[in-house]
Amino acid sequence: MKIKILKVLSAFLIGCCLSLTTLAQQQTHTLSGYIRDAQTGEALISATVYVPELALGVTSNLYGFYSLTVPAGTHTFVFSYLGYQDQVVELNLQADQSQDMDLGSASVEIEEVIVTAEKEDQHIEEVGMSQVKLNVQSIKKMPALLGEVDVIKAIQLLPGVQTVGEGTSGFYVRGGNVDQNLVLLDEAPVYNVSHLLGFFSVFNPDAVKDMKLYKGGIPSYYGGRLSSVVDIRMKEGNAKRFSGSAGIGSISSRLNIEAPIGKDKGSFMLAGRRTYVDLFLKLSSDTTLNKSKLFFYDLNGKVNFKLGEKDRIFLSSYFGRDVFDQSGEFRTDWGNRTGTIRWNHLFSPKLFSNLTYYYSEFDYFLGEPSGVDAFEWKSLLKDHGLKLDFTAFINPDNTLRFGLQSIYHLIDPGVARGIGDETIFNELKLDRQKSLENAIYVSNEQSIGDRFKIDYGLRFSSFHNFGPQTVWNFDEQFNPIDSTVHQGSDIYNSYYSFEPRIGMRYKLDGKSSVKLSYNRMAQYIQLASNTTASSPLDVWFPSSPNIKPQMADQLAGGYFRNFLDNSLEASVEVFYKRFENSIDFRDHAELLLNKQLEGELRFGEARAYGVELLLQKTKGNLTGWVGYTFSRTEKKIEGINQNQWYPARHDKTHDFSLVLSYDWRKRFNFSANWVYSTGSAVTFPTGRYEFMGTVVPVYSERNAERLPSYHRLDIATTIKGRNKWFGRIENELLISVYNVYGRKNPYSINFRQEEDNPQATYAEKTYLFGVIPSVTLN
Repeated sequence: MKIKILKVLSAFLIGCCLSLTTLAQQQTHTLSGYIRDAQTGEALISATVYVPELALGVTSNLYGFYSLTVPAGTHTFVFSYLGYQDQVVELNLQADQSQDMDLGSASVEIEEVIVTAEKEDQHIEEVGMSQVKLNVQSIKKMPALLGEVDVIKAIQLLPGVQTVGEGTSGFYVRGGNVDQNLVLLDEAPVYNVSHLLGFFSVFNPDAVKDMKLYKGGIPSYYGGRLSSVVDIRMKEGNAKRFSGSAGIGSISSRLNIEAPIGKDKGSFMLAGRRTYVDLFLKLSSDTTLNKSKLFFYDLNGKVNFKLGEKDRIFLSSYFGRDVFDQSGEFRTDWGNRTGTIRWNHLFSPKLFSNLTYYYSEFDYFLGEPSGVDAFEWKSLLKDHGLKLDFTAFINPDNTLRFGLQSIYHLIDPGVARGIGDETIFNELKLDRQKSLENAIYVSNEQSIGDRFKIDYGLRFSSFHNFGPQTVWNFDEQFNPIDSTVHQGSDIYNSYYSFEPRIGMRYKLDGKSSVKLSYNRMAQYIQLASNTTASSPLDVWFPSSPNIKPQMADQLAGGYFRNFLDNSLEASVEVFYKRFENSIDFRDHAELLLNKQLEGELRFGEARAYGVELLLQKTKGNLTGWVGYTFSRTEKKIEGINQNQWYPARHDKTHDFSLVLSYDWRKRFNFSANWVYSTGSAVTFPTGRYEFMGTVVPVYSERNAERLPSYHRLDIATTIKGRNKWFGRIENELLISVYNVYGRKNPYSINFRQEEDNPQATYAEKTYLFGVIPSVTLN
């Protein structure tokens, strides 16, 4: 046996030596640099560098950096990015060389440049599937509720992404819950993405540069959630000149400022917005209304410094808050804070590193300031994260990524206390929960021949609870028996998970390919919510001795094809996802300020499967997409629905979206969205009985009924000013109409007794929006 092993090792070492000898004989060299927007200096993410005669290419990373190794000699390099003019340069590589590239309509001074119109076929070439990148400029043209352009609302129009109620920022991806989406803003997680209880999201489109949604085939450097990743990157600021933008809308105004710092040293960006509904309330003759406050605001800031040719520092921050104050008698407010520090370092043309520290916080406050009912209620969640990521461009056929990550979670579930001398409330304080989540990962993207490419990786994660903490023990009926008190800060519980990832692409020809992906994900913190809308009062809680980590396995396959010189992209994907340790809540669960919250939980399994169709036009005056999803999401939870499978609350069989944008001449743009979906699953009373003079409803099985189908049409037009104001200021007018034909889509349906006839029951539908026009001046 030992001889066989020695023979295998010898053969392996000889093979490596022969490979290194071959590489040395080829005398390869590396071309590397950054790809940026020629007008602003912003890094272009996923821009393409391609050598036609070698059929080799790479894409730039999240910081615009690329590295491509080719044989020594003269080669043609094509730099391209969707929406920009391609640049072609011939270079004679006799050594490693650095070549930064600016793409845009302005001329760029580099040697032997030719402007061409190469085909855009990244949709076919890339190994990643179930991934969608949205252009922020296109999102800004979409019709929007009250003129507030919203990147999260745009995500909700994609296949595989669903909502439950109208006017919510929460979204469900391929059967997962709202809390199973990892939403990142410059690498910092955002735990509540909603303004005004979900009508708008916290992301100001003026501050967003790039956004990518991963529904499947999730790379190994992402983790901690089961269903999706939304990676949002803020603008870095205009490194060429001072610029800015402003908007005055129906309910809010925005201001964005960008400017360089020194000459080629760095840049900064500041963006803010605020609603002013409360200013109109002051005009009311009702004293209760004119003393009330209702608004939200947010601020985004980012600074970057170039320390040299190999080092760059990024500082970014977000702060946002919602406030509702009812004449000083009742007040609630909530908000997010994030901060990120990143250091890019280039060890060599083939090794790129990024070190990140981030801070994320979400908190809310609820209270009455005076009287016998005077109280205040606070809750807080904090994350401190540290990440070290490496990208090694080994050769044109292999790109290796590896790194490690650590997150410290601190959750204060709630503190409620009476205030003032007259209060009738005592203090109720839940235990602070502290935990540590760690991970290491490695992945390699490898090309095998001209047609086959594979991206394989492994993530190993761990989760640790540490004290002080009181852990409740429950019997089989989830009744509390006793508790165990863990003193000090020692670790008292741990979980470990292996999370393999793999994706494959096989090119059938120059216009089509088939792809397959599998990923396993682990989630260690989750959300306790018994509503479908995103609420600031929802409670986050960690895995513990009573709560195992949730796990999900997803398998997806698809066929991808381009038409009309790659301007029309079509895809069909099928997926199957299985959830372990899936969580639901017992009927009439008490989730708020409950010291024994774990006793309200029920555990089991879940499954989701479906088909997604997407036809997208990316070039020309008419752009947009048509998306359709057929899917099912079901749960089987012990103690619920007699332990039988039942539809999840967000299960929707059919979901259709049509998103169109048409540029007419240079000054006018017309856009429209039309959406249709099957009604959400709900639990309704199906009968009733009378007990001691009281009518008691009899309910259906869990989520056995359906709300009526949902559909809506929105339209908008953008009119650009004919002349610039003061010679330098461009202007445009955005006019939009939300819910054009006034569809009264149900937000909820409640059953009530007739006042005159208690024996009769009627259904009462609540809807949120009729026809809503809006005007915004940018």
